[in-house]
Amino acid sequence: MPPGPDGIWTVSQRRGLIALLALVTALLAIRLIINRQYVADPEPAQGPAADQLQNRIDPNVADAAELSAIPGVGEKRAESIVEYRQAYLRRNPGKLPFAYVRDLERIPGIGPATCEAMEPYLFIQKPPATSF
Repeated sequence: MPPGPDGIWTVSQRRGLIALLALVTALLAIRLIINRQYVADPEPAQGPAADQLQNRIDPNVADAAELSAIPGVGEKRAESIVEYRQAYLRRNPGKLPFAYVRDLERIPGIGPATCEAMEPYLFIQKPPATSF
């Protein structure tokens, strides 16, 4: 078919293109309706128990309640830190699970940004050096 008088597209090609675009738009709209995502409000600046946190804490000895007081940690992440620590101590008795704050990145769900946000609230107490 030769091109139409207005350009390179014929009338039937334009109709086909419009129909294709309408179909793609309808499919995207249906997918949006079915897979609706909800983004919660931003996290609060302080955790729910932040007022209970008096000093920096050691993740090698802190319990889940103390860890959950750190902003952005929450109960589930605090429990996963404690579970990881206990499993590490069973496999490596006498060694510190967390020699540095960045060692927390070994726990699923904790990345560099989370470690950086937690760092002002944590300290790692080094074991006393033994002399021979």
